[in-house]
Amino acid sequence: MEESIRKQLNALLRQEVVLATGCTEPGAVALCVAKACETLGREPETIELQLSKNVFKNAMGVGIPGTGMIGLPIAVAMAVVAGKSSRGLEVLTIPDHQVEKAKAWLANNASRITIGVKDSCEKLYIECNCSAGSDTSTAIISHRHTHFVLIARNGQVLFDGSATAPNSTPEADNDCCDDGLCLTARLVYDYATTAPLDELEFIKETVKYNDAAATEGLKGYGLHTGKILMENAAGDIVHTVVARTVAASDARMDGCTLSVYSNSGSGNQGIACTLPVYNYGKAKGCSDEQIVRALILNHLMSIYIKRGIGRLSALCGIVNASIGVACGIVFLHGGSFEQMCYAIKNMINTIAGMVCDGAKPSCALKMSTGLYSAFVSAELAHHNCVVDATDGLSERDVDCSIRNLGRLGHDGMDQVDDTVLDIMTHKQ
Repeated sequence: MEESIRKQLNALLRQEVVLATGCTEPGAVALCVAKACETLGREPETIELQLSKNVFKNAMGVGIPGTGMIGLPIAVAMAVVAGKSSRGLEVLTIPDHQVEKAKAWLANNASRITIGVKDSCEKLYIECNCSAGSDTSTAIISHRHTHFVLIARNGQVLFDGSATAPNSTPEADNDCCDDGLCLTARLVYDYATTAPLDELEFIKETVKYNDAAATEGLKGYGLHTGKILMENAAGDIVHTVVARTVAASDARMDGCTLSVYSNSGSGNQGIACTLPVYNYGKAKGCSDEQIVRALILNHLMSIYIKRGIGRLSALCGIVNASIGVACGIVFLHGGSFEQMCYAIKNMINTIAGMVCDGAKPSCALKMSTGLYSAFVSAELAHHNCVVDATDGLSERDVDCSIRNLGRLGHDGMDQVDDTVLDIMTHKQ
C-alpha cells in the first residue's frame, strides 16, 4: 500500500476516533452554546437553539454527565456557566461545584432558553443565537459534531468554515469518497492487516477509557443491562464479552462522567468498536498484534460503512459498529478477506432495519442485539456460510452490499425520522 494512502487512513482514524463525555449530541449542542457565549463576551440574556431533527431526537432523553438529569436545558446551563469550547466533545466535563452552579442557573433562567427544530438539508445541524443588551452572537455546527461553519458577533462574520465543510452537499453524504480518499472493504482490510504496527498502536488508548466505563457500568446504571447479563453469563465468553460492552453503554447513556473514545461522532459506536474485539481477543489468547489489527479493522470498517449512511440517520449506529465487530472477530479467528466479506453480508441481512429512536439508556439493549448478531454472523462466515446474493440488500460484491445499506440509512429512512420524532414529541 502506498505510504500516502496509509497516512490518509491513519489521519481518518485519528479524526473519527476521539474522546467524548456523555452523548455526543447534547455534547455538541453544549459546545456550540459555549462558543456562542465566548463570542458574545458575557452571560447571555437569551439563548435560541435551532437543531436538525436528528440532533433534537438524540438529545431528548439521554442522561447528562454528573447531573442526574436528562435533556438539553441542563447541558445548555453547563455550557453557560462553565463551558469551554476548547474542550471539544469533552465540554461537559466540569467539576461538581460547577454542575451545582449550572443547576441553580437553570432553575432561575430556564425561560431564557428556547429550543426548536430547523428544517435543513443537513442531518447534523446546530445553531445557537445568543443576545445580551444590544449585542448578539451566532455559532453554527454542521456535518460533524465539532465542525463550526459560522461564528459571528453583532452581524459580523468572524469565522466562515462552510468552504471546508465535509460532505457539503446532500449527494456527497452518501458517497464513501471524501477528501480524495475512496474507501472499500479491500482497502480497509489491507490497511488493518499490513500497515506497520507502530502506526496502529494508538488505537490501544481506546481500550483504557472505554473499559473504565464498562467497569463503572457494571455497578448498575440505566436498565442494568450489562450488570444483569454479567451475573448470568456463567463464564461463557460471548455472553461475558457482550455484558461488559453494554455495561459501558449503560453508564454512558445514564449520565456517567467518564469520557469514552467515540467513533464517527458516537460514543456507543466507539464502545462497540473497541470492547468486544479486545475482550474476545484476550479471552481467546490472541497476540497483542492480532488484537491491535482487529481493533483497527473494526473501527475503520465502521467508519467506512457509516460514511454511506451519513453522520446521523434513523438507522441505528450500532448497525455499522457491529458489522465492524463481526469483521474483527473473523480476523481473530484467522479468517480470510473473503470470509470477512461473508460476515459483512450476513450482518447486513440481519440487523439492517434497526431504527434509531433517540439516545437513551435502553440503547444498551440495541447494542446487545448487534453484538450477538456479530458473533453469529462471524461464526457462519468462519464456516464459509453466507447469505445468497439474491437475498435482501445483499449483492455478490461486498462494496455494493455496503452501498445498499447506505442507501437504506441515508435515503430510505427520512420518513422514518419524521415519524419517530413525531411519536417522541407527542407522547401521552
